Amino acid sequence: MLKDSLKEVVGSIVGKQAEGIVDLLDGNNYINEFIIAKKLDITINQARNILYKLSDYGLVSSTRKKDKKKGWYTYFWKLEVLKSLEFLKGIFERNIQNLQNQISSRETKQFFSCQRCNVEFNEESALQHNFTCQECGDVFQLKDNSKLVKDLKRNLDKLNSELKLVLDEIEKEREKVGKKRASEMKREDKKKAKDRATKRAVAKKLRDANKPKKVSKKIIKKAKKKVVKKVVKKKTSKKIKKSKKK
Repeated sequence: MLKDSLKEVVGSIVGKQAEGIVDLLDGNNYINEFIIAKKLDITINQARNILYKLSDYGLVSSTRKKDKKKGWYTYFWKLEVLKSLEFLKGIFERNIQNLQNQISSRETKQFFSCQRCNVEFNEESALQHNFTCQECGDVFQLKDNSKLVKDLKRNLDKLNSELKLVLDEIEKEREKVGKKRASEMKREDKKKAKDRATKRAVAKKLRDANKPKKVSKKIIKKAKKKVVKKVVKKKTSKKIKKSKKK
Protein backbone atom coordinates (compact mmCIF):
# COMPACT_ATOMS: atom_id res chain seq x y z
CA MET A 1 0.00 0.00 0.00
CA LEU A 2 2.78 2.44 0.94
CA LYS A 3 4.68 2.13 -2.35
CA ASP A 4 1.49 2.35 -4.39
CA SER A 5 0.56 5.54 -2.56
CA LEU A 6 4.01 7.05 -3.09
CA LYS A 7 3.92 6.13 -6.78
CA GLU A 8 0.60 7.90 -7.06
CA VAL A 9 2.18 11.02 -5.58
CA VAL A 10 5.14 10.93 -7.99
CA GLY A 11 2.83 10.24 -10.94
CA SER A 12 0.66 13.22 -10.07
CA ILE A 13 3.68 15.55 -10.19
CA VAL A 14 6.07 14.26 -12.87
CA GLY A 15 3.96 11.71 -14.75
CA LYS A 16 3.42 7.95 -14.58
CA GLN A 17 6.63 7.25 -16.51
CA ALA A 18 8.63 8.38 -13.46
CA GLU A 19 6.77 6.27 -10.87
CA GLY A 20 9.60 3.71 -10.92
CA ILE A 21 11.78 6.17 -9.01
CA VAL A 22 9.89 5.15 -5.84
CA ASP A 23 11.37 1.63 -6.14
CA LEU A 24 14.87 3.12 -6.22
CA LEU A 25 14.72 5.82 -3.58
CA ASP A 26 14.97 4.86 0.05
CA GLY A 27 13.50 6.74 2.98
CA ASN A 28 16.64 6.10 5.04
CA ASN A 29 19.63 6.14 2.68
CA TYR A 30 20.76 8.58 -0.01
CA ILE A 31 21.13 7.16 -3.54
CA ASN A 32 23.63 8.40 -6.14
CA GLU A 33 21.85 10.32 -8.93
CA PHE A 34 23.86 8.50 -11.60
CA ILE A 35 22.60 5.16 -10.30
CA ILE A 36 19.03 6.51 -10.41
CA ALA A 37 19.47 7.59 -14.05
CA LYS A 38 20.99 4.22 -15.00
CA LYS A 39 18.26 2.17 -13.28
CA LEU A 40 15.49 4.23 -14.90
CA ASP A 41 17.29 4.05 -18.27
CA ILE A 42 17.22 7.82 -18.72
CA THR A 43 19.89 10.50 -19.01
CA ILE A 44 21.34 12.17 -15.94
CA ASN A 45 19.70 15.46 -16.96
CA GLN A 46 16.28 13.78 -17.22
CA ALA A 47 16.79 12.19 -13.80
CA ARG A 48 17.77 15.54 -12.31
CA ASN A 49 14.71 17.27 -13.81
CA ILE A 50 12.44 14.68 -12.17
CA LEU A 51 14.25 14.98 -8.84
CA TYR A 52 14.23 18.78 -8.92
CA LYS A 53 10.46 18.82 -9.52
CA LEU A 54 9.88 16.46 -6.61
CA SER A 55 12.25 18.56 -4.50
CA ASP A 56 10.15 21.68 -5.20
CA TYR A 57 7.30 19.96 -3.32
CA GLY A 58 9.62 18.79 -0.53
CA LEU A 59 9.08 15.13 -1.43
CA VAL A 60 12.79 14.33 -1.83
CA SER A 61 15.92 15.68 -0.15
CA SER A 62 19.53 15.62 -1.25
CA THR A 63 23.10 15.82 -0.07
CA ARG A 64 26.21 16.32 -2.15
CA LYS A 65 29.77 15.08 -2.20
CA LYS A 66 32.71 16.65 -3.98
CA ASP A 67 34.87 14.56 -6.28
CA LYS A 68 38.42 15.39 -5.16
CA LYS A 69 39.95 14.47 -8.52
CA LYS A 70 37.46 16.08 -10.90
CA GLY A 71 36.33 18.90 -8.62
CA TRP A 72 32.58 18.60 -9.31
CA TYR A 73 29.75 17.65 -6.98
CA THR A 74 27.67 14.48 -7.15
CA TYR A 75 24.22 14.59 -5.58
CA PHE A 76 22.63 11.83 -3.55
CA TRP A 77 18.86 11.67 -3.06
CA LYS A 78 16.34 10.08 -0.73
CA LEU A 79 12.55 10.04 -0.54
CA GLU A 80 10.85 12.01 2.23
CA VAL A 81 8.17 9.42 2.96
CA LEU A 82 6.16 11.36 5.55
CA LYS A 83 5.98 14.53 3.44
CA SER A 84 5.00 12.47 0.39
CA LEU A 85 2.16 10.81 2.30
CA GLU A 86 0.96 14.15 3.64
CA PHE A 87 1.03 15.52 0.09
CA LEU A 88 -1.09 12.55 -1.06
CA LYS A 89 -3.46 13.14 1.85
CA GLY A 90 -3.99 16.68 0.55
CA ILE A 91 -4.82 15.35 -2.94
CA PHE A 92 -7.40 12.94 -1.51
CA GLU A 93 -8.98 15.62 0.65
CA ARG A 94 -9.33 17.99 -2.30
CA ASN A 95 -10.84 15.25 -4.48
CA ILE A 96 -13.26 14.28 -1.71
CA GLN A 97 -14.32 17.90 -1.27
CA ASN A 98 -14.84 18.21 -5.02
CA LEU A 99 -17.02 15.07 -5.13
CA GLN A 100 -19.07 16.24 -2.16
CA ASN A 101 -19.72 19.54 -3.94
CA GLN A 102 -20.80 17.73 -7.10
CA ILE A 103 -23.16 15.44 -5.20
CA SER A 104 -24.68 18.39 -3.35
CA SER A 105 -25.14 20.28 -6.62
CA ARG A 106 -26.75 17.33 -8.42
CA GLU A 107 -29.11 16.66 -5.52
CA THR A 108 -30.28 20.25 -5.08
CA LYS A 109 -30.19 21.76 -8.60
CA GLN A 110 -31.79 20.98 -11.94
CA PHE A 111 -29.78 20.27 -15.10
CA PHE A 112 -30.97 20.16 -18.72
CA SER A 113 -29.48 18.59 -21.83
CA CYS A 114 -29.83 18.44 -25.58
CA GLN A 115 -30.06 14.73 -26.26
CA ARG A 116 -29.08 15.10 -29.91
CA CYS A 117 -25.94 17.19 -29.28
CA ASN A 118 -25.24 15.58 -25.90
CA VAL A 119 -24.67 18.98 -24.27
CA GLU A 120 -25.58 19.74 -20.68
CA PHE A 121 -26.70 23.06 -19.16
CA ASN A 122 -27.48 24.16 -15.66
CA GLU A 123 -30.81 25.82 -14.99
CA GLU A 124 -29.50 29.37 -15.40
CA SER A 125 -27.78 28.65 -18.75
CA ALA A 126 -30.83 26.73 -20.03
CA LEU A 127 -33.04 29.71 -19.20
CA GLN A 128 -30.70 32.06 -21.07
CA HIS A 129 -31.04 29.81 -24.15
CA ASN A 130 -34.82 29.69 -23.72
CA PHE A 131 -34.49 25.89 -23.11
CA THR A 132 -33.64 25.44 -26.78
CA CYS A 133 -30.41 24.14 -28.31
CA GLN A 134 -28.73 26.80 -30.43
CA GLU A 135 -27.08 24.15 -32.63
CA CYS A 136 -29.92 21.85 -33.61
CA GLY A 137 -33.05 23.64 -32.34
CA ASP A 138 -34.21 20.74 -30.12
CA VAL A 139 -35.87 21.52 -26.81
CA PHE A 140 -33.82 20.75 -23.71
CA GLN A 141 -34.81 17.78 -21.62
CA LEU A 142 -34.66 17.72 -17.82
CA LYS A 143 -31.80 15.44 -16.87
CA ASP A 144 -32.22 12.58 -14.41
CA ASN A 145 -29.25 12.82 -12.02
CA SER A 146 -30.03 9.75 -9.90
CA LYS A 147 -27.57 7.43 -11.67
CA LEU A 148 -24.84 10.07 -11.71
CA VAL A 149 -25.32 10.80 -8.00
CA LYS A 150 -25.11 7.08 -7.25
CA ASP A 151 -21.81 6.81 -9.17
CA LEU A 152 -20.43 9.90 -7.47
CA LYS A 153 -21.28 8.52 -4.03
CA ARG A 154 -19.60 5.22 -4.89
CA ASN A 155 -16.46 7.11 -5.92
CA LEU A 156 -16.66 9.14 -2.72
CA ASP A 157 -16.77 5.98 -0.59
CA LYS A 158 -13.75 4.63 -2.46
CA LEU A 159 -11.78 7.84 -1.91
CA ASN A 160 -12.67 7.90 1.79
CA SER A 161 -11.43 4.30 2.14
CA GLU A 162 -8.17 5.13 0.36
CA LEU A 163 -7.72 8.24 2.49
CA LYS A 164 -8.09 6.13 5.63
CA LEU A 165 -5.30 3.84 4.43
CA VAL A 166 -3.08 6.85 3.76
CA LEU A 167 -3.83 8.24 7.24
CA ASP A 168 -2.86 4.87 8.75
CA GLU A 169 0.44 4.97 6.83
CA ILE A 170 1.05 8.54 8.01
CA GLU A 171 0.51 7.47 11.62
CA LYS A 172 2.97 4.58 11.23
CA GLU A 173 5.55 6.81 9.58
CA ARG A 174 5.20 9.50 12.27
CA GLU A 175 5.75 6.87 14.94
CA LYS A 176 8.83 5.61 13.09
CA VAL A 177 10.20 9.13 12.69
CA GLY A 178 9.54 9.84 16.38
CA LYS A 179 11.47 6.75 17.47
CA LYS A 180 14.33 7.63 15.13
CA ARG A 181 14.54 11.18 16.48
CA ALA A 182 14.44 9.94 20.07
CA SER A 183 17.27 7.51 19.30
CA GLU A 184 19.31 10.26 17.62
CA MET A 185 18.75 12.63 20.55
CA LYS A 186 19.81 9.94 23.01
CA ARG A 187 22.94 9.27 20.96
CA GLU A 188 23.64 13.00 20.74
CA ASP A 189 23.18 13.49 24.50
CA LYS A 190 25.54 10.59 25.15
CA LYS A 191 28.14 12.12 22.82
CA LYS A 192 27.79 15.55 24.47
CA ALA A 193 28.22 14.00 27.92
CA LYS A 194 31.33 12.18 26.74
CA ASP A 195 32.73 15.40 25.20
CA ARG A 196 32.08 17.31 28.42
CA ALA A 197 33.83 14.62 30.46
CA THR A 198 36.81 14.71 28.09
CA LYS A 199 37.03 18.53 28.32
CA ARG A 200 36.86 18.39 32.12
CA ALA A 201 39.64 15.81 32.19
CA VAL A 202 41.84 17.93 29.87
CA ALA A 203 41.16 21.08 31.92
CA LYS A 204 42.07 19.26 35.13
CA LYS A 205 45.25 17.97 33.58
CA LEU A 206 46.22 21.51 32.53
CA ARG A 207 45.44 22.90 35.98
CA ASP A 208 47.52 20.21 37.61
CA ALA A 209 50.40 20.87 35.20
CA ASN A 210 50.39 24.62 36.01
CA LYS A 211 50.36 24.22 39.78
CA PRO A 212 53.72 25.01 41.50
CA LYS A 213 55.37 21.89 42.76
CA LYS A 214 55.65 21.62 46.52
CA VAL A 215 59.10 20.76 47.90
CA SER A 216 58.64 17.91 50.24
CA LYS A 217 60.79 18.15 53.40
CA LYS A 218 62.28 15.05 54.79
CA ILE A 219 61.31 14.53 58.37
CA ILE A 220 64.26 13.29 60.42
CA LYS A 221 63.11 11.21 63.26
CA LYS A 222 64.99 11.76 66.52
CA ALA A 223 66.41 8.63 68.00
CA LYS A 224 64.82 7.82 71.30
CA LYS A 225 67.21 7.45 74.22
CA LYS A 226 66.94 4.25 76.03
CA VAL A 227 66.31 4.76 79.70
CA VAL A 228 68.53 2.44 81.71
CA LYS A 229 67.16 1.71 85.09
CA LYS A 230 69.80 1.65 87.84
CA VAL A 231 69.65 -1.29 90.14
CA VAL A 232 69.91 -0.13 93.75
CA LYS A 233 71.51 -2.69 96.03
CA LYS A 234 69.91 -3.10 99.38
CA LYS A 235 72.11 -2.71 102.41
CA THR A 236 72.23 -5.81 104.61
CA SER A 237 72.61 -5.39 108.37
CA LYS A 238 75.02 -7.85 110.06
CA LYS A 239 73.92 -9.34 113.34
CA ILE A 240 76.64 -9.19 116.17
CA LYS A 241 76.74 -12.23 118.30
CA LYS A 242 77.05 -11.57 122.01
CA SER A 243 79.86 -13.46 123.84
CA LYS A 244 78.93 -15.60 126.84
CA LYS A 245 80.29 -14.62 130.27
CA LYS A 246 82.46 -17.14 132.01
